[in-house]
Formats: sequence, C-alpha cells, structure tokens
Amino acid sequence: MPSPRIATRAVILHEDRLLLVNAWRDVQSDLWCAPGGGAERHASLPDNLIREVFEETGLTIAVGAPCLINEFHDPKGRFHQVEVFFRATITAGALSDLWQDPEGIVHTRRFFTRTEVAKLRLKPSSLPDVAWGTGLIYDALEPIMR
Repeated sequence: MPSPRIATRAVILHEDRLLLVNAWRDVQSDLWCAPGGGAERHASLPDNLIREVFEETGLTIAVGAPCLINEFHDPKGRFHQVEVFFRATITAGALSDLWQDPEGIVHTRRFFTRTEVAKLRLKPSSLPDVAWGTGLIYDALEPIMR
C-alpha cells in the first residue's frame, strides 16, 4: 500500500471573501476547495504551495501559519491524502478568466463571501470555520467526495 499523498492548500481571505477553486477536469463536479495541490519532493510545503497557487490562479502569495490539517481517503480504493492548509495573502496578481491552469485541472477560481460559501458543496466542510476563525484545526480522516 502506498504512503499517503501530502498536499498543501491556501486559505486566502481577501476583502473578507474566501478564494476557492473548482478542480475537476472537464467541469465534472460542483465541489469547491481551497487552491493548492500535491507536494513535490525536495521543496518545502510553503514553496510547494506558492507554486500550486500560482499554477491554479495566477496569483503570487506569501505563506503564513498553518491553520488546518485535513485527512481524507477513498475507503474502497487506495487513495489517502493528508493536506496542510496555510493562511496566505496575495502579494501580486489578480484573478482572470483568461488564466489557464497548466495541468488543466482547475477551470474556475473565485472569491466567495461567507454567506455564499455556506451554499456551496465544499471540502473540507470545516474550511469556513477555519477561514473566518483562528488557531489550528485537525479534521480527522473522512471519506473522499466525488
């Protein structure tokens, strides 16, 4: 059995709106998540996060403190991922519909108010509490959503 995959994600609040992405090829799902992705070996988690956020959004960020550790898996398969979420701030760039994720996974990126986030299908479900809260949260192992 392979080791769990390690990923990083950014919790970016800008003007009290949370940045989320839809990361499903060919718009296959209405599930939203924080920008980020798999960590590459021999790069720090913050460096991986800076790369992933730029690829998915075109934004340059400064990475702050960790705020959430989320763990999820596919109980019927081999997938198991541990995600470390960091607070982050935008240092350059702006969202544009013209931006293309080089991996072709993220097709939509957008800022949402807390009221709008409450109406979304979102993973992890603890993300709004983390984004508009403080401290570090551990979100225990949960089944993968499709």
